[in-house]
Amino acid sequence: MIGSISGKTQYKSSSYIIVNASGVGYKVFVIPPLLLKAQAGQDLNLVISTYVREDQISLYGFETLPELEFFELLLTVSGVGPKSALGIMSLASVPMIKSAIVSEDPSVFTKVSGIGRKTAERVIVELKEKLKDELGAAPVAKEHSEAMDALIALGYSQQQARDALKSVPGDVVKLQEKIKIALKFLSK
Repeated sequence: MIGSISGKTQYKSSSYIIVNASGVGYKVFVIPPLLLKAQAGQDLNLVISTYVREDQISLYGFETLPELEFFELLLTVSGVGPKSALGIMSLASVPMIKSAIVSEDPSVFTKVSGIGRKTAERVIVELKEKLKDELGAAPVAKEHSEAMDALIALGYSQQQARDALKSVPGDVVKLQEKIKIALKFLSK
């Protein structure tokens, strides 16, 4: 199996990039934030999850090992495939998603295309015990989800709302403050 790839971004699509490593182009599916950062000719170092099915072999790339490990943890959940796992990871940072699992908030996951309420609840049930020791901080995913809903209701796209909420410092916990900082970011 392929564990990592270092090379230059050769092409970029709406859901994957092609990384040229020593003359071989690897098609690697990545989360949207990484896709936005990747520019043609840019050097990349990705850790890779190789997904093998009887009819295909797919590569999923991440910038950090914790992202890769969380992706592979999501794949252990019945009904969650690699495309759904990437969708979940594109919602927010890994700690934020873990917080949503520990706080048992399925509404965060139902925002992903292809994940209904039952699958969202299954993600929580199957991963909550595995993650409860990792998170000592108070769950903040509910406020993040509500802030995203508020920004979308104001007419911003889901991607714009996501990007704006990433600009909010981690120590801001009040919903109104999160929205206020995100709106300042969006007005720039």
